[in-house]
Amino acid sequence: MKNPAFKPKQTTKKLLAVLPERAAHVLVGRFGLGAEPEKKTLESIGKKYGITRERVRQIENFALHTIKKSAAYTSESHLFDELKDYFVSLGAVLTEEDFLNAVSKDKSTQNHAHFLLVLGDAFLRDKEDEQFRVRWSVDKGLSAQVHKALEALYQGLAAKDLISENEMLAAFKKRLGTIPAAYDSNEIFFKWLRLSKTIGRNQLGEWGLAASPNIKIRGIRDYAYLVIRRHGSPLHFAEVAKLITNVFGRPSHPATCHNELIKDKERFVLVGRGLYGLAEWGYTDGVVKDVIIDILKKHGALKREELVSKVLKERHVKENTVLVNLQNKKYFKRDEGGIYTLV
Repeated sequence: MKNPAFKPKQTTKKLLAVLPERAAHVLVGRFGLGAEPEKKTLESIGKKYGITRERVRQIENFALHTIKKSAAYTSESHLFDELKDYFVSLGAVLTEEDFLNAVSKDKSTQNHAHFLLVLGDAFLRDKEDEQFRVRWSVDKGLSAQVHKALEALYQGLAAKDLISENEMLAAFKKRLGTIPAAYDSNEIFFKWLRLSKTIGRNQLGEWGLAASPNIKIRGIRDYAYLVIRRHGSPLHFAEVAKLITNVFGRPSHPATCHNELIKDKERFVLVGRGLYGLAEWGYTDGVVKDVIIDILKKHGALKREELVSKVLKERHVKENTVLVNLQNKKYFKRDEGGIYTLV
């Protein structure tokens, strides 16, 4: 469904005309319905008229009540029905921001549309809280279903989880259960996902917990993690810096990137000369000697070929580097059959 045919500003002008002058001015100020779209506080309006904040609030409530009881409001009922139909076509449960952006990109027009939401009996508002953004709905049952699914989705995500868009949609749909066919579209599902403040999407289109550094990116290390993970194999720090700049548009100097990767031993492992892999891929910290020790502890005695092969999976070094380390008799010994063990 396209945007409602009526003009929000024309409708609000008719409705405001039923009010006494001061009451109309209070609503114009509070909702930003004047020439300037800036919304006025209770305090600033009170100072203008020499009255208290509470008195301004009383006038605002009186004005809204007066409009809803007026003949002008009744005559515009079909327009509120049209607005509701449009709201339903967008998803029936929406963040305030999503709805207003759908109506218009003009801030003044958005203010008038918001005013009509407040006046419309069909529209239910939920204020922002720790889990959700300011949102509106026209279906209590559907709203409860969506909120419950979002809460379950949040509970099912671990701090380090980072999943694709398709995986997120599948997980959300599973938790939603059966919904009316009119709302079964990815476009609406994404609008519902945006209700949540605890679930988020990064610039690569991957989803996770909104507070995670994978989503709320804070610095070079977080950018580096995402580009290396996306690449799928170890990268030289200079290439990591280049990708950060190209993918995220954030200038990154190779030396700075190198220093940051070295410091973050929880996520990154130096696996070769300037090459970094992710610890979550199974790489362990340490030089080649340490890697050989860990492998022999884990697998026991090994032939040279087997041992070298396993080391090269852990470190991007030349085979000769592994062989040189195996000559360290303080840590390794080789029997007559060419089998290596720890000393």
